[in-house]
Amino acid sequence: MTGREGSAEDTFKQRSGWLIPLAVFAVTAVLSALVLLYYLAPTPSSLIEERQSPTSHTDPVHLTVGGLALTVPANYLLYNSARRGGERRQVELFAKYPGFRGYSDWESQAFNGNGPDSPIVYMLIRNEPFSLGEAERLKRIYLSYVADPRGAPGPFGLTQYMFRDDSGYRREDLYVGEPGGRTVVMRCVRYSQDVPSPSCLRDVRLSNTVVLSYRFKRAQLVGWQAIADGVSGLIQSFAPNAHLSR
Repeated sequence: MTGREGSAEDTFKQRSGWLIPLAVFAVTAVLSALVLLYYLAPTPSSLIEERQSPTSHTDPVHLTVGGLALTVPANYLLYNSARRGGERRQVELFAKYPGFRGYSDWESQAFNGNGPDSPIVYMLIRNEPFSLGEAERLKRIYLSYVADPRGAPGPFGLTQYMFRDDSGYRREDLYVGEPGGRTVVMRCVRYSQDVPSPSCLRDVRLSNTVVLSYRFKRAQLVGWQAIADGVSGLIQSFAPNAHLSR
């Protein structure tokens, strides 16, 4: 019995001698695989996030956003999924200023660029009930965050307001224009080392349930009124029942 027990004990020691390194190797391999998976595998958002896919085709696409019917040529739509048409929560579009033409292969370089003087205007039509009009938003929201509610003469016939440093808009400037009695309110990101190609943003109510946002490069602010008129005309051609509120 003693001999057998000794033999069994020797066998166990021999096995444990190579089982421990094997276990360490297996654990190390699993941990390495998890690290690689963490850094290299696509995240869930990247798996479902749609890439921009412009097209030069001009087939009409029929869409509905918040009850607002639109008929948009395919080359104005930023994403392929929108070209299937139907009911959507939001629709992304783009056009080239000053002609407000849709995407074309021969102008692809302009549409794909993001320089500080890019002529591309991006538009977003989204379902957002109870949105305030521009004049009301200026009075009830923005003026609460500016240093001087009276404003000051700005460039290109605009009134300029400086946001306070303690506000959430401290990296932006506020510009207001009143062409023909309308109120046009634009927030423009300031130039900085971190933002060498800033944009300006305007929100416009199309109906009680639909809002249009459009943005353009700050370098194009000189043409703010032509851009406002161009966007208005373009949206009216897509959605004749839309009413750009003041």
